[in-house]
Formats: sequence, C-alpha cells, structure tokens
Amino acid sequence: MSHHGLPCWYELATPDIDGAQAFYPALLGWSIADSGTPGMDYRLASIGGAMVAGLMQALPDQPTGWRLYFAVDDCDATAALAAAHGATIIVPPADIPGTGRFAVLIDPQGAVFALLQPLPGGSGGAFDQARPGHGNWHELITANPTAALAFYGTLFGWTKARAVPMGPDMTYHVFAHNGQDIGGTCALPDTAPHWKPYFGVASVAVAATQTKSTGGTVIHGPDPVPGGAFTLQIADSTGIRLALTGPA
Repeated sequence: MSHHGLPCWYELATPDIDGAQAFYPALLGWSIADSGTPGMDYRLASIGGAMVAGLMQALPDQPTGWRLYFAVDDCDATAALAAAHGATIIVPPADIPGTGRFAVLIDPQGAVFALLQPLPGGSGGAFDQARPGHGNWHELITANPTAALAFYGTLFGWTKARAVPMGPDMTYHVFAHNGQDIGGTCALPDTAPHWKPYFGVASVAVAATQTKSTGGTVIHGPDPVPGGAFTLQIADSTGIRLALTGPA
C-alpha cells in the first residue's frame, strides 16, 4: 500500500525546548531523547516503540509552532507539482541522513506544510488514530477550503468526504485518504492560514487537567464531535497551539 498523502511526522519549533520536554511527556506519554544530530538540538519523541514527533529549539528569527509532514512517493516530483499549482518552496528537496528526503512549502493560500519521502520501509507510525499519543487529526484553517481541497487533492489524492455545517457562516469540510477520514478544513475570520495537529488521548478531561497543571492553557473544550469523541483546544507552556481528541 502506498503511504503517499498520509500524515507521517509532526515537528515542533519551540522557544523553550526544555519546557516542551517537560510539558509533552506528561500530557501525551511521550519519551523524549536527543537525536544526536550534529550542531542542532533536535529531540525525538516516541511512545510504544514508535517515533511520533521531533522537537527543535527555534532560532531567534524562526517561526515557532507545529509543522505537519506528509509522506510522498517522490519528494522532488511532488514539490514541483505543488509549485506548478501555486505553492512556494521555502526549503528545496534535500536528504535527511537515515530518514529520507524532505521539502518545506507554503500552499497557495499561505499555510506551511512539509513533504517527506521516507527511505524504503520507513512508512513510520506517527499517525495512528487507534493509539493515544499519536497524531489523530489534521486541521487546515484557510480562506478558501474548496480551493485548498483541490490543491491537496492534486498533490495527495485526498477526497472531500463530507461538509458539516458549524453555524450560519461556517462549514467544516472533512477530507479523506483512500476512504479514511484524516482531517478537516474551514475558514475562520481574521485567522492566518495554518495547519494544526490533533493528538489522541485516552481522556480529554484528564488531558485538560494535565494541561493546566504543567503550565499550559485550555482554550476551548472539551467539545463533542460526531462519532462520540471529544476535542480540546489547548496551548502548551510557551503558548503554542495544538489540539487533542479522544473519549471524555
């Protein structure tokens, strides 16, 4: 089975990597260890033997936040296809020793995302909707969800699964990869385009308490979503936003 178009890695650029190393394991059950990358403080988060995320100390002029990587069969070809459809390549395709080939882009409406062509056999286990502590959902805030879905559909083969009314002026568009719902997109007024990861948890109520006890902030929720799960919008101990989903 091709993993082309599936989320495959989550990467945090943070102004306080030691603070992140204290916050996320307590919340998500991660173990974090130094990657051994020469000249760079890059740490790897794992759970249950699977690598889930990377954490890096942001440079003073570097944007902070979570970045999503999507697996591709051919990084160079997909980056070129994205550019031909209006994306901007900000980090051209390059090799990561022992991992694969990656690139970083800005989609036509301004959201940053990344590509990863894993080495053979390196499909990864960061995205797993059945296991807490893994990536579970992927949300794109963008000015034009229809145009965004057309762009990512061209790149990754995603399809629009359904449209969910969220009020008089908002519709949430769920998208799927090979029939599996993996994320959604909508427009939010006065919000810059961006991708946001949702990590799975065993209990959103417990996660809300844990978020606050380790210096984070609960922004909204828990909120029920179709299917019986709940979501929780939070900020970590440095103010970087992400979301959680799982049972009550």
